[in-house]
Amino acid sequence: MTTNTLTTTGAPTANGERSSLMRLYLSRGILAVIWAVVFAGAHDSLDAVAITLLVVYPLIDAVSSLIDYRALPDGSERRVTAFNGVLSTLAAIAVGVAGAGSFATVLSVFGVWAVVSGAAQVVVGLRRRGPELGKQWPVLIAGGLSFLVGIFYNIQAAGDDPSLDVLSTYATGGGVFFIVQAILLGWKARQQRSRSV
Repeated sequence: MTTNTLTTTGAPTANGERSSLMRLYLSRGILAVIWAVVFAGAHDSLDAVAITLLVVYPLIDAVSSLIDYRALPDGSERRVTAFNGVLSTLAAIAVGVAGAGSFATVLSVFGVWAVVSGAAQVVVGLRRRGPELGKQWPVLIAGGLSFLVGIFYNIQAAGDDPSLDVLSTYATGGGVFFIVQAILLGWKARQQRSRSV
């Protein structure tokens, strides 16, 4: 899915890569929005349902990274994607453990994950920019916001009244950006098909 691969392997492969990435982004975005809606009504206390949902969210990212990793050729983008997948798996475990504690602990763990995974997402988005996959601005914005919001979560976790309300907003925003990126990839594919006719 890197620009170099897409531009050197020909149009059929490029279209297939774009289509796979579009489906991945769309699925990831929809799952994030569904998660946000469910979590919004289930996080008043750190019970089994809330903790399960907290574990599931980074696992969505981990599975998405694994799917992405398997489609990528060897290179730095693949290594960053692998790193993000491992990071998200560790985050799921850490959030599950933190769920036995307090809102502040959960928010702090989630914040650290958001900072590091957001930075990784920006790196991948920058590497995917090009004529085949576009400017990747929704992915870049989502990654940048994840980085900044993660810092905010850690500040909030150290405050007097930490709340998990913000996590639904975080997931919704990230989901919407992934859906927009999928739509842009689909639009680009349609443009290129019309040019080739």
